[in-house]
Amino acid sequence: MTCIKDLLAGHDGAGPAIGAPGRDWLSRDGLRALSNDVAQSLHCFGIGRGDRVAIVLPNGPEMATAFVTIAQVATTAPLNPAYREDEYVFYLEDLKARALVLAGGYDGPALAAGQRLGLTILRVQVAPGAAAGAFTLSGDGAERTTGRTADISAPGDSDVALILHTSGTTSRPKIVPLLQSNVSASAHNIVASLALTSTDRCLNVMPLFHIHGLLAAVSASLAAGASIWCAPGFDALKFFGWMKDAQPTWYTAVPTMHQAILSRAGRNVDVIAATPLRFLRSSSASLPAQVMVQLHETFGAPVIEAYGMTEAAHQMCCNPLGQQKPGSVGVASGPKVRVAHESENRLIDGTGEVVISGSNVTPGYEGNAEANAKNFFDVEGQRWFRTGDQGAIDDDGFLHLTGRLKEIINRGGEKVSPLEVDGVLLDHPAIAQVVTFALPHPKLGEEVAAAVVLHDGADVDEREIREFAAGRMADFKVPRKVIILDEIPKGATGKMQRIGLAEKLGLVASA
Repeated sequence: MTCIKDLLAGHDGAGPAIGAPGRDWLSRDGLRALSNDVAQSLHCFGIGRGDRVAIVLPNGPEMATAFVTIAQVATTAPLNPAYREDEYVFYLEDLKARALVLAGGYDGPALAAGQRLGLTILRVQVAPGAAAGAFTLSGDGAERTTGRTADISAPGDSDVALILHTSGTTSRPKIVPLLQSNVSASAHNIVASLALTSTDRCLNVMPLFHIHGLLAAVSASLAAGASIWCAPGFDALKFFGWMKDAQPTWYTAVPTMHQAILSRAGRNVDVIAATPLRFLRSSSASLPAQVMVQLHETFGAPVIEAYGMTEAAHQMCCNPLGQQKPGSVGVASGPKVRVAHESENRLIDGTGEVVISGSNVTPGYEGNAEANAKNFFDVEGQRWFRTGDQGAIDDDGFLHLTGRLKEIINRGGEKVSPLEVDGVLLDHPAIAQVVTFALPHPKLGEEVAAAVVLHDGADVDEREIREFAAGRMADFKVPRKVIILDEIPKGATGKMQRIGLAEKLGLVASA
């Protein structure tokens, strides 16, 4: 089972596969039938194996089924619905997309970009009363008569199933091609680490243009014969209503989402009691130990922290169901995980750059020989990928991250882990969220700064926070500037971003 189509195989019957607010469930048999219909439609429009199809759809069941069905025919490239026209032009050109899938009636910047580039525009049409995720695919204007013959053979395990871009925080975004075999391997790794079965149901609040939602929620659930309930996005005000309706056995989210859920948990104890979860999952950013403990106490269920990234088709490590270590991202869960020297191509003990090797790892960045030479190396008969994260593996095999190498703060030669400072500040009873970041300094190069959000009703000032930190860590680690905010700026997937935060907060000019 090495292709996305195989994720739907081996699970008999017409049991539920995909649900959504106010919609009937799409059965597994219905999803198989939809896959066949989508394949026929794409072939009619001259789209087949090896062609790249960009998808711009709102979060929800149609986005989930569009990914799963189109990836059985061609190469999918989900894009953020919040982009502007010029951004779409950049990504569509960079991807070499042949077609663009949009919602019926959509008339926004993605359409304008697709028309500028002369792409085949395909529309997802949802009939009144249709089950969650069910749609038909139609074309705009005369796009159907392209005159191009599609390769209608089914993609193999070495064909590219999914293309995503890296965030491009500090450089031009890199293209990450993930093979059919990468996606399949990762989905089954997640199934194994979470012991998913056909009785499980995932409440997905993650964006489906991101690897976390596509793999952990959608692909892994389908691989297990389980079901997914697709929310239209994350909304802390609606989460517990969705939880009541969906009756999930688990959900997966980033730490900031978990924190927002915790802030409303006290008002929803009845829903929590009536909807017992088998576990909660957190990934895509380090989960503060304090938040893990609060989640466990609130929901009475294990909190599974996992470690993933796009280049690994998501999951690399995961805390075992029966043994969680707060502050650790778990043990190797699929690929091999080691630590390498940060500038030399050799594996080491102790603290260094986390590297991975396995069947879920991308074969390499597309069209970027420099990045591949920098991020991949061969040793011990295996090809290793440098994650860009710094960490160490303890005697029990658990990986502890100290931060992104690019995010480590260099204060006059003293290296400061922002995750360590986060952990100390979160022990302050008034602080609900924190992100520590580098502030440019004319003499030291970088200084330590922190942005914090206080609990409702809390009253504390910058001086008190700095004094609290000074009593718990070495002086060079104490933030020289603390900014108290109503909300910390976040990226498109809900993660707090350290790189560039000083600029976003207008602190660079005064540094």
